[in-house]
Amino acid sequence: MTDLILDLIARGGYLGIFLLMALENVIPPIPSEVIMGLGGMAVARGDMALVPLIAIGTAGTTLGNYFWYAIGRRIGYERLRPFIERHGRWLTLDWDAVERLHGFFLRRGQWVIFFMRFMPVGRTIISLPAGMTGMPRWKFVIWTFAGSAIWNAILAGAGLLLGSRFKMLNDYVGPFAIATSALMIGAYLYRVATWKPRI
Repeated sequence: MTDLILDLIARGGYLGIFLLMALENVIPPIPSEVIMGLGGMAVARGDMALVPLIAIGTAGTTLGNYFWYAIGRRIGYERLRPFIERHGRWLTLDWDAVERLHGFFLRRGQWVIFFMRFMPVGRTIISLPAGMTGMPRWKFVIWTFAGSAIWNAILAGAGLLLGSRFKMLNDYVGPFAIATSALMIGAYLYRVATWKPRI
């Protein structure tokens, strides 16, 4: 995977970064940590500049997230009701919980969008409820871009600092992402086992 990303960056330059970052949010699991980290390495070699790398990478991230936002907006949360009523146990949700989540997202959704951009898991799928709850497009784009820009700057900066030793970062990021995913799966299974619908 890393070799493929390196080849696309070498051949496509900034356009390659843009496309990879958009695809990373549409078709996981192309890892943004590796894409932007390798971009930072290209900056260290003098093949790219840091600010355009971050800006173009973040534009790709925003476009990829907008794909899921647009799907959520088209579906709308009301259409979920029959699905929730049939499969609520596996989602550990009843319709009252969906209504509360909807209200919370309307009040605080921009902060959820912003802070989820720093999470190794769930940062893309959060775009779906943003669209389903009807978050204004301009808010979604601004908060997605802002959070993603900071995260991408951290990743690109790490690649720049580590230079050719970027594999060291990948060795830490990989296990952390796996551990976080395992923890979330464990928490989900526990919730399914103990969940009871509200009467």
